[in-house]
Amino acid sequence: MNSAGRLRARRSWLTMILAAVAIVGVCLLGMWRPWNAVSPPDAGGRDAPQSVAAPALLALPETPRVLVFGDSWVYGSAATVPTEGFAYVLSNRLGWDAVIDGVRGSGYVKPGIDGGSYGERIAALDPALNPDLVILEGSINDRRLYPDGYRDAVTSAWNNLAALYPEARIVILGPAPQVLPLERATGLIDQTLSELAAERGWWYISPISDDWITEANYLDVIDTGEIGRNHPSSEGHAYLADRLGEALEAIRDDTTVIAEAPPHADSLAP
Repeated sequence: MNSAGRLRARRSWLTMILAAVAIVGVCLLGMWRPWNAVSPPDAGGRDAPQSVAAPALLALPETPRVLVFGDSWVYGSAATVPTEGFAYVLSNRLGWDAVIDGVRGSGYVKPGIDGGSYGERIAALDPALNPDLVILEGSINDRRLYPDGYRDAVTSAWNNLAALYPEARIVILGPAPQVLPLERATGLIDQTLSELAAERGWWYISPISDDWITEANYLDVIDTGEIGRNHPSSEGHAYLADRLGEALEAIRDDTTVIAEAPPHADSLAP
């Protein structure tokens, strides 16, 4: 075969190979069909993160029965007398039928000076109390023990509280900084309680996130002396009552009267 014949033969084979490759490509493209590819799941899909609905607004009777439960801040430590503590101040101001249950040194995992841990104290509550609202405060007292057993202790305490008072609205009031800068463990406790409250659809009030105590007002709120030992003074408790009242006002149902009283005239500015 001369050179011209050989060139024509090679071109013929090359044409056949290219045609075969094109046919295979068309078949594969038909099987793949990228124009029919499945789109990713939308925000409401099963695999998408589920948004948590905001808790229902607080709807309370005109004179609600309120249980304020917590640690030494609820007890009224460092106030001139304990009854000048924020829980007493706010309940008197708003006309609550209140039960104030504060135990110094107590936390979810730490027993207190005058009582046990939160779980032990909840187990001892009177089932007949039947509160309309429970405000569960704290606690910085767990910061030395966190995180060992913390989530389990909180979950158990909250389960028992909800079972004990199934008709009550429960509001979690997180810890407030007793010292600045904020201790890392206290910040983690605040974050953990916020997450756990959101999982249950409970309101969570964070004095840390809402800047209740800052460098600007720290010494006006906290008594750092030997008697106060980094607890709120009487003036500090009055200020905390104002801030908690404002926070409750923001989440109340407008048809109720949970916070109709005028603000404390001598309260501290944020």
